[in-house]
Amino acid sequence: MERLSVLYASALFDLAKGHNKLDEFFEQAVYLRNALQDEQCQRILVHPHITAAQKHELFKKAFSGHVHEDLLGLMFLTADKNREAFLLPALDCLIELIRRHKGIITAEVSSAVAFDEQQAETLKRVLSEQLHKSVELELKVDSSLIGGPYIFVDGYYIDWTIKKKLRDLTVYMKEGCSA
Repeated sequence: MERLSVLYASALFDLAKGHNKLDEFFEQAVYLRNALQDEQCQRILVHPHITAAQKHELFKKAFSGHVHEDLLGLMFLTADKNREAFLLPALDCLIELIRRHKGIITAEVSSAVAFDEQQAETLKRVLSEQLHKSVELELKVDSSLIGGPYIFVDGYYIDWTIKKKLRDLTVYMKEGCSA
C-alpha cells in the first residue's frame, strides 16, 4: 500500500511544484486529510455498495471549489480503481513531501507535565537552530516519564527523562557495581 501512496503523492508533489502551488496543495491536502479521517467518511469511502460514480458526486459536492482539481482528480482516481484505502496515506505522504521540501520538520516531544508557551517556544527555537530547519512541535504529556523531555526529531532520539535515568541507574547498579 505504501508504494502506491508514495507514487500518488510524488505525482501530485511534482504537479504542485511545477505550477508553483506547493502552499496551496499543502493547505488543501491538510484540509482533505482532516475531513476524510472522520470515521463516517472512512466507512463511505470504502463501502463496497457505493459506486465510483456516487463517490465522484459526493467528492464534487463536498470538495469542488475547496480543493485544486488535481487533488480532486486523486480522489476520483482512487474511487475508479477501487483504491480508496490509499487516499489518506497518499495525502499524508504529500503533506510530508511538501514539508520536507520547505525545510519544515516535526519534533515529537513527550514530557511528564505540559510545556508552557515560553518553554515550547524556547525548545522550538533551540531545535531549529541546531538542525538548521524550521521545527514544529507535537507536544504530548506522559506522566510515566516522571520528569524531563523525550524528543524524537529528524530521525534522532533525545531522552532526558527521569524514567531513563532511573533505568540507566538500575542497569549500572546491577552490572557496573559488581565489576
